[in-house]
Parts: sequence; C-alpha cells; structure tokens
Amino acid sequence: MSPPLPLPRRLEEWLEQLDEQPLPVPIASHQSVSRALSDNRRSLREIAELMQSSPALALAVLREANRQGGSFSEPAESLESAIGRLGLQRTADLLKRQPAHPLDEIPLALRQIQLISQHAAQQANGLFAGRLARLWQEIHWGSLLFLAPLWALVAAHPELFSAWEQRVLANGEPAAKVEQELLGVPLLQLCLALAERWRLPDWIVQGYRLLAQDRRQLVRALHIAHDNEHPLHQQQLLDADTPLRRWLTRPGNSILLANGLALSAHHAWNGPHTARWQRLTGLYLQLSLNEVQQQVHQHAVQSARQHGGGDLWHPAQALLWPWDARRLQAARPTAAAATTPPAAAENEWRRHCARLLAQPSAFDNLAQLTACASQALQACGMQRVLLLLADRTHSRLQVQQQAGLPPSASGLRLDPQHSQVLRRLLQEPAQLRLTPANIAQFSALLPGALKALFPGEHLLLRSLANQGRVVMLIIADQAGSALGDAGLQAFGKTAQCIERGLGSFAKRGH
Repeated sequence: MSPPLPLPRRLEEWLEQLDEQPLPVPIASHQSVSRALSDNRRSLREIAELMQSSPALALAVLREANRQGGSFSEPAESLESAIGRLGLQRTADLLKRQPAHPLDEIPLALRQIQLISQHAAQQANGLFAGRLARLWQEIHWGSLLFLAPLWALVAAHPELFSAWEQRVLANGEPAAKVEQELLGVPLLQLCLALAERWRLPDWIVQGYRLLAQDRRQLVRALHIAHDNEHPLHQQQLLDADTPLRRWLTRPGNSILLANGLALSAHHAWNGPHTARWQRLTGLYLQLSLNEVQQQVHQHAVQSARQHGGGDLWHPAQALLWPWDARRLQAARPTAAAATTPPAAAENEWRRHCARLLAQPSAFDNLAQLTACASQALQACGMQRVLLLLADRTHSRLQVQQQAGLPPSASGLRLDPQHSQVLRRLLQEPAQLRLTPANIAQFSALLPGALKALFPGEHLLLRSLANQGRVVMLIIADQAGSALGDAGLQAFGKTAQCIERGLGSFAKRGH
C-alpha cells in the first residue's frame, strides 16, 4: 500500500499534486483496448467505443492529445479525434504507461464517481444527442469527462468523497463550508483550473466558468424554469431577455444539464436539486416536467443496465424504493437515545454488555461479537462508531463494524505504518481523547481517511488487547459534539466489556 498523499490547502499545491495523478484502469479494459490498437482492422470509432468502458483511459488519451497540441489550436472535442491526433502507436505507448489493476483493487470512491459520469453520459445521449445529432460526439464525451477533475481528486484522496457525500448530501451542510474545511479551496475553482490546465473540451471549461465565476445566467434561467406549468409565460419571459434566450440554447449547456441531473439523482430523485435540474432541462428542451422526469428515469435505468451492479450505487435502484427513502441518512442520535427514555437506553446497554461478558462466550463468530460491541457503543451514547481489526503483524487495520458513517466506510483499510498515533495505539492498549486543546498536535498524525469520516474536534480512539496483544481499535464520537464526563465513563465501561468479550471469545472450545 502506498503512503497517503498529503492534503494540500492552496490551489497551486492541489494543481501540482493532481496534474499527474495516475488513474488506474481495469485490467479487462486495458487488455481489450490493447488488442484493438494492434488490430489493423479496427477503426478509430471502434477503438474509441471500447475505451468507454474505462473513463480513466478515455481521459488519459484526450488529455495527452490536447496537452501535446502541436499544430492544433483548439482542443480535441471527442476521443476519436484525440486518437487521430496522437496516432495509433503513440496511443498504444500511452496505454502501456497506464496502471492496470483488478477492479476490486481500484478505490470504490473512484469507481463510484466514474459511474456518475457514465450515468451523465447516458442522460446526455438520450436527452440531447438525438436533437443535436451533428454534435453527438461532443455531447457524449463532454458529458462523460465533465467530472474528470474530480476523478483525479478522488483517486488521490478517496476518503474525501465519502466525507462530502455524508456532510453535503446527507447532513445538508453548506458545500462551500465543507469544501473549505476539506480542501482549503472552493471545489469548482479547483475543477476549473484543472480543466483549463488539461485543455479539456471547451464545453467543459465553459460549464465550470459558469458555475465558478458567473452564475447569474444560470440563476435567471432557473427562475424562469421554476414556472414549468406555464410554458407560454416562460417563452414570453425568454423573448423579453434576448441574451438569456441565446445563452440557454447553446449546445454546450447540454453536458452541464446532464451532469446536474446525474449528480443530484445520486442522492434523491425527489430532492430540491433534482427538481431544479429537471425543470431547467424542461426549459432547454421545451418539455413539461412530467415528460422530462419520464425520460430521465428511463435513461437512468438504461445506464444501470450497462454500468450498474456490484458494489456501486446507481440511483436507478432508488426508483424501486418508497419515494421519500434515502440511501444516505443524516447523522443523528442513536435510535435508543432518540426514541426511548434514558432508563430504556441504559437497559439496552446493559443487555448488550451482559452478552459480551457471558461465560462461555455467547457468540459463534467474530462478526456477531463486533455487531454486539457496536450496538453497545451506540446504546451508551456514541453516534458514530468504527471498529477496526488488526492483523497479526499490525500492518493493516480493516473495518469490521461501522455505525452512523457513510456505507463506504465499511471498506476502509488503514496502514498503521503511516500514522504515529495508530502505531502507538497498536503497541499496547491505550486511549486517546481528542479535544480542541490537543487537536492541532494530533490531527497531522492521523490518516486523512479517518479525519474525513470524523470531522470535528472531539473524538475517542481506544485500542483493545487479547492476551497482551492489541487486536481491535475503537473510534467513536458523539457526532462531533463535546464529550461530557458521563459519556466518557460510559465509553470506558463499554470498552472494558468488549475487551473481556474478546477474551472469552478467544477461549471458546478450550
């Protein structure tokens, strides 16, 4: 495992780190494209279509073609033209330099953000490419690559995607505030700078300039789009604002609309952001909201059939759920704390601890024990919980249970060698309490993935041992709130019960 990259705080530092960030390519895609490049019967269009299965590979080719430039003053707008500029041999040489990995070794967060891009491309092809057939390649590749700057960011720091999902989508925190805390710079400004540096297609750069520097046109269009039930009135308003009408009909807006639809649907089909993008699409296409929604849902299903499945989330899955259901839940007190009186919560805590302390062990496997441990920690007041198991050599920590965190936290793996704090906790049983008084001292010594999952200045880390060897690490907090004496005492008692439960479980069968 390579050491985690530092988190820059200034735009120039981010650009330097992400400009050459390698993007892993699935081995299957790498091999199929390699065979096609060596087959002189394949056309450029066929090769470009094969590359669609790996958005990272498509970006590498387009970026290399536009970076070389040569006698071309305008960036290539499609992958087919980019391959033509590079030539088959240089494209093959570029392919050899791309890191190829099995799919399950590519970070889940990177594959998830690329799936959103593939969903956006499907929306763009279905909604706009038929109406603007002459520009179908620009629409397809522009919509697929619009989020490419985020691919590099997530490839370098996968934990940031989970943190952004939870805080912005689930908890509803202001995006600007979260971006400043996580990145130190506005995300749109970073995306625009990378798009310009890589010479991505003009429509992509124009979209980021609109979002980052001049939202007035977008806001004015959204105001008109809101009145979707009165198309005649909408047309009258557009006729009275010629510059807005001209801007709205630009073909390049299609890729911005497609990505807005895909990103907003990633959280909820009936959310306010989704409604805004659907209404704006209706204004652009002169369709009713019902017609837009019907088409968007159909294209989402088609996208899921092509690219969904496995361990990735596709919003088409939510079309089968109750309309108000959500995949991401806002951080909130545990069910016991929120819906039961303190006495009942204490009874629940005592019940879990009694199972942990039972002699002989009440558990048939480690998953049952850690599930009970997680429930005990929640019952004692912890709202975000992460239980990690250490391997025999203390070279890896892997999540066994999590609560109150994004689903992606379940796949977290940490290398203690890159964190002085983790190494110290694995040497012998110990507890570290982070507070505003010592957060500056210890924050830099913690993995970025943990800091992204537990934003705030109040956190508990405790290592547990069995027969003198540390086997488990508990990380917990009360959603970032300050921990009182009662909460600290309850956490300590629960940790002792878990440690004794681990001892009993190790002796089963003896």
